[in-house]
Amino acid sequence: MRWLVTGAGGMLGRDTVAELARRGADVTGLDRAALDLTRPDAVERAVAAHRPDLVVNCAAYTAVDAAETDEETALRVNGEGPRHLARACAATGARLVHVSTDYVFPGDARAPYPEDHPTGPRTAYGRTKRAGERAVLTELPGASAIVRTAWLYGVHGHSFVRTMIGLEADRDTVDVVDDQYGQPTWSADVAARIADLGPLVGPRAHGVFHATAHGVTTWYDLARAVFTGLGADPDRVRPASSDAFPRPAPRPAYSALAHGRWRDVGLPPPRPWRTALDEALPLIRKESPRETP
Repeated sequence: MRWLVTGAGGMLGRDTVAELARRGADVTGLDRAALDLTRPDAVERAVAAHRPDLVVNCAAYTAVDAAETDEETALRVNGEGPRHLARACAATGARLVHVSTDYVFPGDARAPYPEDHPTGPRTAYGRTKRAGERAVLTELPGASAIVRTAWLYGVHGHSFVRTMIGLEADRDTVDVVDDQYGQPTWSADVAARIADLGPLVGPRAHGVFHATAHGVTTWYDLARAVFTGLGADPDRVRPASSDAFPRPAPRPAYSALAHGRWRDVGLPPPRPWRTALDEALPLIRKESPRETP
């Protein structure tokens, strides 16, 4: 198989290219400078030139708060970009894995959202990501998969985990919200999920899949787990309510995702978030530059 990964300069894109290369795949990664998804002519030329069997779209506008005042730009990247990519794939016979987010849901559940739960985004970012999902499923219904993820952290790029590493070194105490629930997810695990799923995309596997870690926690408890993993006193992390940290875009109160569809295609469910964090934390710490809070 020939793979093409868009958004290859980002956290998940870099991990996906690395995971595929580790498995010996024929993979090409294109970052934003190499491919602008908002330009349909550029997308068409790129897919035609590389002739991939499977495209993985990791490119996205991820500035959740900025999208509230610039939804038009976010929509061009998150909504129209995937449509251009799906049409280019249809023209060449390629299959597509498109990465999406928990923000397509309203975030008010009491149990993990199953893959077929109705969407209902409450933010501009969520609306644009839902538009991208619909575009892919409309343009390439039998040869595409939507992979939703959430609360990503990784060795590359900015993340909550990396921020906590910096704050542990610089502050005596840290206030972290304890009323938002989700699933901390290592980007390397998502990359492995994509690599497993990709060859199955088509008649055997299409539609929506959820690639988050198993288990549900809060940002507060995640911060405590990071401090513990660093050998620091977790009681230096203090609980706070979301009201203490107002943001332009409201954060979901509960956005955990269920994982039932992996079993449907013969793949195991994701591993627990604490197991992944224990493995990832030393790697992130090693690569983390000194951050100023």
